[in-house]
Amino acid sequence: MHNHYKKLSHLPPAERRQHIPIEFCETQDDWDYMCTLFESKAFQDDMVRLRVECIQTQNPEEAINVVEIVDTVCDQVRDTRNCPPPASACSSREFAPKQGTSEEMANVVCVTGGSGFIGSWLVRLLLDRGYTVQATVMRLGDEAETAHLRSLPGASNRLRLFQIDLLDPDSILTAIRGVSGVFHLASPCIITRVQDPQRELLDPAVTGTLNVLRAAKESGVRRVVVTSSTSAIVPSPGWPADRVKDESCWTDLDYCRQKELWYPASKTMAEKAAWEFANENRLDVVVVNPGTVLGPIIPPTINSSMTVLVQLLEGCEEEHPDLYMGSVHVKDVALAHILAYENPLASGRHLCVESISHWSDFASKLAELYPEYKVPRFPKDTQPGLLRVQNPAKKLIELGLQFSSMEQIIKDSVEDLKRKGYV
Repeated sequence: MHNHYKKLSHLPPAERRQHIPIEFCETQDDWDYMCTLFESKAFQDDMVRLRVECIQTQNPEEAINVVEIVDTVCDQVRDTRNCPPPASACSSREFAPKQGTSEEMANVVCVTGGSGFIGSWLVRLLLDRGYTVQATVMRLGDEAETAHLRSLPGASNRLRLFQIDLLDPDSILTAIRGVSGVFHLASPCIITRVQDPQRELLDPAVTGTLNVLRAAKESGVRRVVVTSSTSAIVPSPGWPADRVKDESCWTDLDYCRQKELWYPASKTMAEKAAWEFANENRLDVVVVNPGTVLGPIIPPTINSSMTVLVQLLEGCEEEHPDLYMGSVHVKDVALAHILAYENPLASGRHLCVESISHWSDFASKLAELYPEYKVPRFPKDTQPGLLRVQNPAKKLIELGLQFSSMEQIIKDSVEDLKRKGYV
């Protein structure tokens, strides 16, 4: 049996369905879902991890048994569909069917801002892992917000969409009721100048976060993962010049107000409000702080960070001295959220960048990889006082996240922009 599953790692995704043991599937829906799973990138990643561990231990018998991986997923499938196990499974190994409301809730999570750049990737990976997802959007009737989510593998059976207003607590409670976990991503991302920062950024970020946390507390949610940003870490001009910036560093709000940097102010104020609420109400909250998030775009419209990349390819000379701290692949960000949710040892803030670097470093690598574009030359240090560091996201690395390199981030991003006609 072990060898049977191990060989799946060497097959193209489209061929794996031929090797699904029929005894794992009680219904046609189970079969369809298992086909989706075995063709998914998540399953392929599991197989890659297995091979790596076998090589490292030099003893396949002591490595993770891939049968356990598949059995666990199959159990999740049956739990989700509330199907009893097939008779062959009961006779071959110990199996206790899981039933009841609490067990059904354990595999159901809410993603606020599910239609966005990061949110769409998070919904996709959660569906790949067998979760039922209650995702929120701003307008249910807008195909630009919903069609790309409904087309994801597994969405027809395990995706529910809810329309919410971050300033309307009742709409949020409706979306969160009945879930065991919440991923709070919904927050305006406007890095350009705004006319009314209180209405456009601060209120949705801060009040919206508190409304989500209150709903989570009222609904008995097990854990909330809040998406913050490295913009809640920088700008921090008072930070010691000889000390690497990490999760203990916070953005200087007075500096932000003085320079009218309202996006970093909104992320900082929202995260601080989240921690205050969590401490006062004994709610389990963990935070992910992504840097400049780049990579393939699932939604039909381009987001802020990928727009900045387009501008750089077109010759924009903006150095982003108060915004940039490092880049990260959007898929890595989504996986970071899942690891922070699933691992009970995860706590506090989680810096999420592949390296701490300057905008000039990113631009130089971009120019090297794509010399045909008008990428400008920058001075060596574009982020004053920022010490460069490789592998700074130690907490996420300890949770098992393997970050994509800057080169991979750039290639995946630019090739996707070219495919979609943005450059």
